[in-house]
Amino acid sequence: MLNKILNFQTKTITFAAFLLFASAFFSRILGLVRDRLLAGHFGAGAELDVYFAAFRIPDLIYGILIIGGISAAFLPIFSEYFKKNQKEAWELVNNILNTFLVLLIFICFVLFIFTPQIIRFIVPGFSVIQISLTVALTRIMLLSPIFLGISSIFSGVLQYFNRFLIYSLAPIFYNLGIIFGILFLVPTFGLMGLSYGVVLGAFLHLFIQFLGVKSSGFKYRSIFNFKYPGLIKIFKLMIPRTIGQIAYHLNFIILTAIASGLAIGSISIFNFSNNLQYFPI
Repeated sequence: MLNKILNFQTKTITFAAFLLFASAFFSRILGLVRDRLLAGHFGAGAELDVYFAAFRIPDLIYGILIIGGISAAFLPIFSEYFKKNQKEAWELVNNILNTFLVLLIFICFVLFIFTPQIIRFIVPGFSVIQISLTVALTRIMLLSPIFLGISSIFSGVLQYFNRFLIYSLAPIFYNLGIIFGILFLVPTFGLMGLSYGVVLGAFLHLFIQFLGVKSSGFKYRSIFNFKYPGLIKIFKLMIPRTIGQIAYHLNFIILTAIASGLAIGSISIFNFSNNLQYFPI
């Protein structure tokens, strides 16, 4: 059964579109369930403000480097390579995988060190205790963009091989990880359980796609060649989209900074409404 799911290929564009629509719709439903559980457990208060504020730095990395960069740039180059030479295409995958992993770990490590200073800038209206909690949650959640960054490369491979079923399951597993954190980790670890749930969701997002890519013929190799032509092409393609995403995420950070100085729960309400507005899209 698992092998059938991992190796399932869509034969038509129409069916692929249906799968993506169905998974996106179900993922949005899970997102509403997630937010309902958060609101029911914590309410729109100080603790939930901390949780949403802790997302700002990981989301910044995810939006700029992953959604705005590697997700859009990898697939066309991989497709070009695979049509010419399959061996070189898999070398490209390993090269970008290793390079991007090192880059993400380095960036997250630097941000881990400077998290207190950055958080004070993002939420100037928070109390000392809130800032301390936000720093702690952020540092744990910095693992999530590392998992999601690698997962985005696997997403490109799965799309090329028309493995849209396994590709479409990844965001569902991400939300399930967070929901698991709310239901089972928060009672034990308190607010920190939410950050563990986020990391679990990101890991599941990566793991389910890794299984699909592995069944497509991927074999890991520790290749590092920073002068590899395909790698250079990918990073060049990343630049325009990355720049475009910076403005959006900086705007989100500014709004969070403003909300931190308003009534308690303002950041939570802003995030709930922001999540809700994307449901019909």
